[in-house]
Amino acid sequence: MKPAHLYLLLHVLSTASVLVNAFDPITTTVVVGLGATLGRTIYNYLHESCDSKWIAFNATSLEADLESKLFGQHIASRIILKAVTGFMSNDNPKKPLVLSLHGWTGTGKNFVSQLIAENVYKEGMDSSFVHIFTSELHFPHSSQFDTYKTQLQQWIKGNVSNCGRSMFVFDEMDKMQPGLIDSIKPYLDYYDKLDGVSYRKAIFIFLSNAGGESIIQTALDFWRAGRDREEIELKDLETSLSLSVFNNKKSGLWHTSLIDKNLVDFFVPFLPLEYRHVVQCAMAEMKARGVQPDQDVADQVARDVVYFPKSDRVFSVKGCKTIESKLDYYT
Repeated sequence: MKPAHLYLLLHVLSTASVLVNAFDPITTTVVVGLGATLGRTIYNYLHESCDSKWIAFNATSLEADLESKLFGQHIASRIILKAVTGFMSNDNPKKPLVLSLHGWTGTGKNFVSQLIAENVYKEGMDSSFVHIFTSELHFPHSSQFDTYKTQLQQWIKGNVSNCGRSMFVFDEMDKMQPGLIDSIKPYLDYYDKLDGVSYRKAIFIFLSNAGGESIIQTALDFWRAGRDREEIELKDLETSLSLSVFNNKKSGLWHTSLIDKNLVDFFVPFLPLEYRHVVQCAMAEMKARGVQPDQDVADQVARDVVYFPKSDRVFSVKGCKTIESKLDYYT
């Protein structure tokens, strides 16, 4: 709790205490009740709770963020906006929203998760209702597979019991042990309730580099054919992407029942980024730092990035992932 907030709470409670000493026993009971009520009101005002004061989706803001902050991802932007808006506008969804984001490193998958959180939860990624799992941190040992399955189920159930509008982000799905994610399949299915808990208003987001090769190949094919990247549509990628992920033995989604039973609502492809997108990232980062965006500096940063294929230098190897550190060097 911030010092100012704590001071306000203590002031209210101390005021109630002074009033208690000033009145007769009958009035004292009323004042104590009033003080407790005010204390609870302030506590609820300052402490995040699972209600509309702290969880309120802003579709207009999400659309603006996707348009002004996410670069080179026309397909992903469109899918994310429609999927999240449709889901959050439905007071009685049949199942949780399940998004699987795929693409090469630095293309914006984590960033999109952040934008969704910021436009659903008042506290954004710092919300106590947003939960992030990273394979190498939370599930590092293959020998603990059964333990992880039990823990994962308990974590999901416990957090959704606390707030139905919870959001779960699974990073590094390509490094997760195959089969582990299947332990939460029942929570993603079309069930009204499981053991008295409804999971239908929760959001599950899987992030993975798996399938990145097929996305890159499609982007390269369009580039070599002289076609604009904005001509690439979801239908050009979706089937090959889902098959690539499903059949990737090194992926946490390998032969998963989540795909087999069609529980993933959208496979969202993130295209590799070109030079112009890296420039946009650099300009946006300068703006975020409160610095006047400098086109020359942005160009310097973009030129310093490694591109592939080597002969043509079309796509950034690391997307926009190193832009922040590179800006420190040039500014």
